[in-house]
Amino acid sequence: MRKSERLFKLVTLLQGRRTAITAQALADELGVAMRTVYRDIQALVLSGVPIDGEAGVGYRLRAGFDLPPLMFQSEEVTALLVGSRMVQAWTDQALALAAKQAEAKILAVLTPAILVAISRLPYRIPAYERAESGVHGLLRKACEARQKVSIAYQDMNGQNTTRTLWPLGMVGWGDHWTLLAWCEMRVAYRNFRFDRIQGIEALPEQYPAHPQRNLEHYLTEVIGIGDEQKPA
Repeated sequence: MRKSERLFKLVTLLQGRRTAITAQALADELGVAMRTVYRDIQALVLSGVPIDGEAGVGYRLRAGFDLPPLMFQSEEVTALLVGSRMVQAWTDQALALAAKQAEAKILAVLTPAILVAISRLPYRIPAYERAESGVHGLLRKACEARQKVSIAYQDMNGQNTTRTLWPLGMVGWGDHWTLLAWCEMRVAYRNFRFDRIQGIEALPEQYPAHPQRNLEHYLTEVIGIGDEQKPA
């Protein structure tokens, strides 16, 4: 268990009690040595968490004090904010708004010291209107709902085709996005750049779950890169 996770669990254990709890009981709950509990309690107190302790009795959170539900290290906040700004800059409007709202919630629970630190972040990710923002939103929802789409597409050679696709996943390359799909016309996996989609329509029909026509199958069996980025 990482220290940040352990501190969060420690605060949760203290919040859930009306009476004091001993260091030994906390150590047993966390699966650590008592000296680790002592160090963690000291770190929380130094960060402003009002924990009272009495020898032979234990620790308790001071009455009337509500802690934020989340606690972040500085680099954790940096990672979350950079990710949020990338979502706002490179995805669709609905997802960008959700990222902005999530960012506001994160900022609301940070300590003054961390707020000062993140105000000096060197990252700048300009958010600007992308022509394919609407395409992104439609395809994201189609992937989630296993909904077929019809697209008018112009390939790199300028050839125009109309395809019926099973949207499986989306890959961001920084300057552009690519749709991974099963193409009914080619009866095979194909990739389509968002910025080359000339027109798009969500169809009422859903495509079926298929053991050899899905994102995991493509990544592991066709590309051979494994599923390391698949959520646990």
